Amino acid sequence: MSDSEPVLPDYQGPCLSNVVPALLQLDMPPPVWLPEVIGGAHQIVLLAIDGLGSRQLASRKALAPTLTSMSGDEITTVAPSTTAAALTSLVVGCPPGEHGIIGYRMNMDGDVLNVLRWQVAAGDARKLIVPQDVQMRPAFGGRRPPVVTKAEFTGTGFTDAHLSNIRFHGWRQVSTLVTEVRRLLVAGEPFVYAYYEGLDKVAHEFGLGEHFDAELVAVDRLVADVASTLPAGAVLVVTSDHGQVDVGDGLLALDDDVMAHVALLSGEGRFRWLHAKPGASGDLAEAAREAHGDQAWVATRAETIADEWFGPKVGEVVASRLGDVLLAAREPVAFADPADSGPFRLVSRHGSLTADEMMIPLLALRG
Repeated sequence: MSDSEPVLPDYQGPCLSNVVPALLQLDMPPPVWLPEVIGGAHQIVLLAIDGLGSRQLASRKALAPTLTSMSGDEITTVAPSTTAAALTSLVVGCPPGEHGIIGYRMNMDGDVLNVLRWQVAAGDARKLIVPQDVQMRPAFGGRRPPVVTKAEFTGTGFTDAHLSNIRFHGWRQVSTLVTEVRRLLVAGEPFVYAYYEGLDKVAHEFGLGEHFDAELVAVDRLVADVASTLPAGAVLVVTSDHGQVDVGDGLLALDDDVMAHVALLSGEGRFRWLHAKPGASGDLAEAAREAHGDQAWVATRAETIADEWFGPKVGEVVASRLGDVLLAAREPVAFADPADSGPFRLVSRHGSLTADEMMIPLLALRG
């Protein structure tokens, strides 16, 4: 059953974009939504687990005894509920409307940029679309903490866009992630950021069945291993970028009456932006509501900005990266775009505004 109303980010309260600013200002009174155990921490490890929705975790408590025994609650992620926008919001500490990474595939003056691959139709776009020009805010308030993430992410366009000027510690095996965190804590680092993407990858390829469950068991073991490295007075904080919806074979072609008004597509399957042909934006919105209103929340660009889906501030440059009409899926479906493809069919997806996608954990454990 779909959600009747979209779950919008709580940009003024417990939201992913507010986590890092709260953690870096522990000398100030903490917000009430921050787990109480974090207060007074001498060292903090922030571990982001890609694709760990709080609703998926709550229904699998027996598989994740470490995670489900930690203090904390659920918070909202940002819109769209997708890795590119959410991880950037996490590390730079503001909504997508301000930092400008407004989705997975963005319109950049007519070229649709795949943000995670940093590619356009012609290929590598790092020289054509300079990452640091697309997103100019410093990660972690410019404090340059150590970042423990996969070694192959070094020098990628997305890394340069959201994690420029940090101290990079690459890992190729999960044991190395744990070892690097331990070494950095022993060295006295006050703040360490670590990232693990395996759960999201498994969900995309296999859905939310037995493979996802097995990976969640492994993730819980990883969390326990990281927690074991904490010295007295240190705290492990675990959060995520989004949850998941299992869409299975629910990949829908856009209606012909809709496509008659479309010049190009961007976004992703569950948060599909339609860019209108010149003068056709009104007709496109009407056709989209008629054809897909039962499957998606259909909104114009102006409506999403007015309702602050991307935060209270959306500048002209950022707004230009959006389409004219949005299909935010509320049913377990995705809207196809032939140009948006990968090495395998995506079984589980995210990006839209259902509770399963929008609600994520914010958990903490003290050493």
